[in-house]
Amino acid sequence: MPDIVLATINAKFIHAAFGLRYLRANLGTLRERSTILEFDLQQRPVDMLERILEQSPKIVGVGVYIWNVVASLQLVSELKRVRPDITVIIGGPEVSHETDQQEICRLADYVITGEADLAFAELCGQLLVEKRRPLIRRIDATLPEFEIRSKSPAMAITGRSDQTAEVIALPYAEYTDADLKHRIIYVEASRGCPFSCEFCLSSLDVPVRNVPTDAFLVSMQNLFDRGCRQFKFVDRTFNLNLGIASSILKFFLDRYEPGLFVHFEMVPDRLPEGLRTLIKQFPAGALQFEVGIQSFNPEVEALISRRQNHEKLEDNLRWLRRETGVHVHADLIVGLPGEDVASFGRGFDTLVELGPQEIQVGILKRLRGTPIVRHDEAWGMVYSPTPPYEVLQTKLISFAQMQAMRRFSRYWDLVANSGSFTSTLKLLLADGPFANFTRFADWIWQRAGNRTHGIALNPLAEMVFEFLTLDPALDRRTAAANALVADFSRTGRECPASILNHASIRPEPRSRKDRVAPRRQSRHLA
Repeated sequence: MPDIVLATINAKFIHAAFGLRYLRANLGTLRERSTILEFDLQQRPVDMLERILEQSPKIVGVGVYIWNVVASLQLVSELKRVRPDITVIIGGPEVSHETDQQEICRLADYVITGEADLAFAELCGQLLVEKRRPLIRRIDATLPEFEIRSKSPAMAITGRSDQTAEVIALPYAEYTDADLKHRIIYVEASRGCPFSCEFCLSSLDVPVRNVPTDAFLVSMQNLFDRGCRQFKFVDRTFNLNLGIASSILKFFLDRYEPGLFVHFEMVPDRLPEGLRTLIKQFPAGALQFEVGIQSFNPEVEALISRRQNHEKLEDNLRWLRRETGVHVHADLIVGLPGEDVASFGRGFDTLVELGPQEIQVGILKRLRGTPIVRHDEAWGMVYSPTPPYEVLQTKLISFAQMQAMRRFSRYWDLVANSGSFTSTLKLLLADGPFANFTRFADWIWQRAGNRTHGIALNPLAEMVFEFLTLDPALDRRTAAANALVADFSRTGRECPASILNHASIRPEPRSRKDRVAPRRQSRHLA
């Protein structure tokens, strides 16, 4: 039986807990006395507790995130009630700030704030090897390094720098064969972010630290040799260091085979010719870029300390769509201080014109520890007190308007980001994307019985068709039906007869291998 259980609650089963694998890889001699247990939000905390207690652990480490903090609180609370003798150590972004305000921090024996890769191992060593219990319950982890920043050979051999910072062990051997077969595999070539956007926790990660490229690529080769073909990079600024980015792109380009898929989060205004040359060589669908734009309003960007060159950003996005097969996922945020719905709408229209395959319309969240709170009084920022702490209203956006934007976001996911309505979307957006889709979202909210979830594809398609044909003066019945028939044909699904009867085209038969499905990966990490 393991002495240490590393546990967390993922958003979905398909996500693999990257942080837990780092913790286990860095346990040193205690690694063999540990195990990882992963759960997901579809499971009951009491059932998670049963599985944990079956291991008879002495220590339980729990990774706490914004999406799992409610369930984690119940898990830790019940664990301490049933087995108060088990030492509970919690860590993760959600409990790295404002710890004095959180019940889960009060219940836990120890809270590790920051990057706990090495601090967790040190604490476990004190508890299990030295047989002593530190009196300080909150442990603020120092930033670990991926490489020794010292010229001393002796220090390099002993794994120590002038500041006695130990090198992090990479976690990729902790992925099992089952993980590689069934789950998203997260990797990172760097940590930190050089920017200071006030809504983002990454702005607190200073400095940017790079994994030594040679060691990282050896790990990627090992994963590749084991059959991994989908790699999701969690680096916040993958293309910040152009030399490293080029090396990694070349690594995957040299090993390309059908089925390879690599996801990067990139700085949108930084795409020089050297990177373009490599990117252009990848076949369609092999690369996905997540591009965080967030706002096109310069005044709002200045207010939240966000820097980006709009001219270069737009040129890069146009080039990606025109010259490459990259799947582009772009983000915009509703509810930023100083931005009203009209300003957001103008930015949305600009982004639609640039043509990314996906636009993620996100609602601003007040993440614990971020400096966005300094705008609360001046801009009337009111947030939900419960996770994920989304903004409810601002000085410029009323609660009713924010609710409408939440529905806009959900219906945009169902219709635009799903990939099921590629042809029809052009009719739906016409010459005014934000205004037209706002009208559609308001209409379907009523038509669907005030629902944003539980709408199956066929009823949704029928409602899209109905909306497009509401105005008899436009006479779009045949065009709308043809667009929907084309979309159903492309994805290999059977078009509803109520739509097909109005079309002037017939579905094209497709074999299963010819069917087109959108290639997407969830943005949330677990």
